[in-house]
Amino acid sequence: MKRINKFAAWVLAVSVCLGATFSTSLATAADGKAAAKLDNASCQTCHDGKKGKLEVKADDDEKRALLPVKQDKFDKSVHAKMECVACHTEITDSVTPHQIAPEAKKAECAQCHLDLWETAKKENKTKEKPRLGIVAENVAAYKKSFHAQKDKDDPSKLMAICSDCHNVHSFDVPLRGTEERKEWHAAVPDICGKCHEDHLEDWTGSIHGKEITEKNNLKSAVCSDCHTTHDIIGSSSDTAKLAITASCGDCHKKELASYKASYHGQVNTLGYAYTAKCFDCHGSHAMQPSKDPESKMHEKNRLKTCQNCHSGKEGKPPLATPGFLSFSPHGTADNFEKYPEIWLTTKAMIALLVGVFAFFWLHSGLWWYREFADRQQGKSVPHVMTDKLPPEFATKHVKRFGPMWRLAHLLFALSVMTLVLTGMAAFFPETNWAKAVMTAFGTPRIAGEVHRLAAYTMLGIFAIHLVAVSITIVRKWKDFRFFGPDSFVPNWKDMHDMIGMFKWFVGKGPRPAIERWSYWEKFDYWAVFWGMAIIGGSGMMLAFPHVVAKFLPGWVFNVAMVVHGEEAVLAAVFLFTVHFFNNHFRPDKLPPPDVVMFTGTQSMAEFRHEHRAQYDRLVETGQLEKYLVDAPSTPFTLASKILGLVLIAFGLALLVLIIIGFSGGH
Repeated sequence: MKRINKFAAWVLAVSVCLGATFSTSLATAADGKAAAKLDNASCQTCHDGKKGKLEVKADDDEKRALLPVKQDKFDKSVHAKMECVACHTEITDSVTPHQIAPEAKKAECAQCHLDLWETAKKENKTKEKPRLGIVAENVAAYKKSFHAQKDKDDPSKLMAICSDCHNVHSFDVPLRGTEERKEWHAAVPDICGKCHEDHLEDWTGSIHGKEITEKNNLKSAVCSDCHTTHDIIGSSSDTAKLAITASCGDCHKKELASYKASYHGQVNTLGYAYTAKCFDCHGSHAMQPSKDPESKMHEKNRLKTCQNCHSGKEGKPPLATPGFLSFSPHGTADNFEKYPEIWLTTKAMIALLVGVFAFFWLHSGLWWYREFADRQQGKSVPHVMTDKLPPEFATKHVKRFGPMWRLAHLLFALSVMTLVLTGMAAFFPETNWAKAVMTAFGTPRIAGEVHRLAAYTMLGIFAIHLVAVSITIVRKWKDFRFFGPDSFVPNWKDMHDMIGMFKWFVGKGPRPAIERWSYWEKFDYWAVFWGMAIIGGSGMMLAFPHVVAKFLPGWVFNVAMVVHGEEAVLAAVFLFTVHFFNNHFRPDKLPPPDVVMFTGTQSMAEFRHEHRAQYDRLVETGQLEKYLVDAPSTPFTLASKILGLVLIAFGLALLVLIIIGFSGGH
């Protein structure tokens, strides 16, 4: 009996050992089999979507559905050559539910692509893998974007991650120009709409949405066309507003160009977002054509739209009046049928600019040639009889301008240069120098205030001058002659002098003897009157649009913009080329500056040379002595020269900036 029990115990022990060994072998085999099946084919036996919905436990302990991986789409994706476990490193077996490696990190698209790019750079394969570089740039942009911020409702999550927008298992960007690319582009709203449902609804009913959904016009705008893709930022920021406005111009090029020509667009181009932008007038997601009664730009809604900004509230422009309705924010000079006022005004201003510069640049060029040639040939100034004059007269100066004239000229010069600086910065907003000017002032709004202050100064000086001239004429009414030698009114001698000068330019006659005021000085003088009327009048209209629009139609603002800008260019370029040449850069005037407008006097020699006819008249009538004064002191003369050089340098710098603007440079 004992032997039987021992034998049974021995059999049981052997059985247990064999069973344990067999079980261990099975487990080892199972582990090996599981390990061997961690490939895409094995994963797809469950994740291809053919065996029903798969669910896993989410972070909040609720179940969430896993998206199926369609084999045909995965095979066409950019990740087709990758193994599933290359991203899902936490998966360690093929058993359901999977055993998760606690130390493994969850798949992170951004970091993976950055690592791949760093590897490509280390291996000098960046040229072979340029797309990786683009992805790295997109990742960097995303990390600064609105989507990369923490969700306010759940700070443990981000607003959006890569997989929210990209189906990583089927992701592929089709080539540009292909039908697949167009279809991919048209599907963007559905992706964005998963989070932005209200915006998707507005967009679907808009002109942009209808073009795609109803007319299959795949060129129409979708979310990413306006908001970009990876570098999306909060739409309330100035950066986003400026970017969206620029994005509108990607499709609406003509409209963007005409918008940039307006004051609204100039400020926008300078980098500031406080003036009206495309979506302020036309709406954003629910945009409709202007003929649609629901459109913000429909004639029944337009004034209300303008009054959103021109509201008259504190810090806002005065309340828009009905005259605003006929203003053309996209008016251009190349469409006579649609914008005849702008077309005619532009053509007239161009003709004026061409005419003035053609004449006076030719005049200046010939004058420089004649004086330079005379100097080269050793010709001196024609001899003037002075034997009847006392010897002490030779050291005297001739008074040309009184203190009020000189002060007015200085203030006028400073105000004009300030106007040119601030005005041309708005006229050429795409240049870097214009942006630097606005940065120096703070904002275009501050620069505008400085511009208007300078304008009021200029207009004030002009008004005071008119009053002073009127008083002078009244006081000397009996002796004053409108067409006399001391008058600024053009007369027949000016015509003869001009003809004589051109003859002298080409060596066909002597230089004419000029009276107290030359014909070019009279042109400078009367150009101020014309400039005050055109620049000043249009400027006041633009400064007080709410007042003007009560009495005049809105299209006058389109005309005023053209006139104000073109006339300002004419005045600035004329001053810094023709005026500077006549008074500072002729060979007879070198080295500059001519300081007569600061000292108020000229030497006897210069006076005889520049105003020979007046000199002869004063000598013959015995009136020369009452114009004679002592020469200005050396310190005063030196200070006048320094001031003159500073103003000339500033004027020439402004001229260079204008040339840069016209040439399309920066």
